[in-house]
Amino acid sequence: MSDPVYRRVIVKLSGEALTGAKGFGIDQVTVDRLAADLVAAAALGVEFGVVVGGGNIFRGVELSGKGVPRPVGDTMGMLATVMNCLVLEAAIERAGREARTLSALAMTAVCETYNRKRAMKNLAKGRVVLLAAGTGNPFFTTDTTAVLRAAELDCKAVLKATNVDGVYNADPKKDPKAKRYEKLSHQEAIEKDLRVMDSTAFALARENHMPIIVFSIAEKGAIEAVLRGKGRSTLIG
Repeated sequence: MSDPVYRRVIVKLSGEALTGAKGFGIDQVTVDRLAADLVAAAALGVEFGVVVGGGNIFRGVELSGKGVPRPVGDTMGMLATVMNCLVLEAAIERAGREARTLSALAMTAVCETYNRKRAMKNLAKGRVVLLAAGTGNPFFTTDTTAVLRAAELDCKAVLKATNVDGVYNADPKKDPKAKRYEKLSHQEAIEKDLRVMDSTAFALARENHMPIIVFSIAEKGAIEAVLRGKGRSTLIG
């Protein structure tokens, strides 16, 4: 079997990836499957940081449109990501791998606070590091967080997990003629206004020469397949 293409990566999961067929909240069967995929991929000798969104529990942008100040709404969204990271941490440890949740917002009674040195030490020990609370600042998405942490932690790529097998020129669920891109530059992703990640994330990835691999998380073993350079995906970078 082929060796992993990358030895240290950030996996970006949406909060919705944890919902399964429920569409909201946390589906434990789905969480356990994702945890098993991460543990299997880590067994290849790959070091993992994981950034999870919070949209399955709370979206700060939606609340801010109803009169709540955007910084307040975004902070509530960051707290949702902490809950997601904690449930994923527990599932990873049940699957046989050590994991640590590090939060950009200090909440020492719940988990450790993020700093680069602490995260690097945990990665070097083979632990899956769950990076919670975004950047710790409002107005920044968890997509941008994923690229930022990848650059900070000397990662070689960001694996962006979605519900489709790459980036298309149209919605493949609505347009049967939609074509999947095999490869794009960061600049092309920005100019084409591809919504798979926000433009700030793409710009930060471009500045740091950070490749982004967009793939579907729906199938078992998808993370390992991407790391081995197999399966359907789109490479941005």
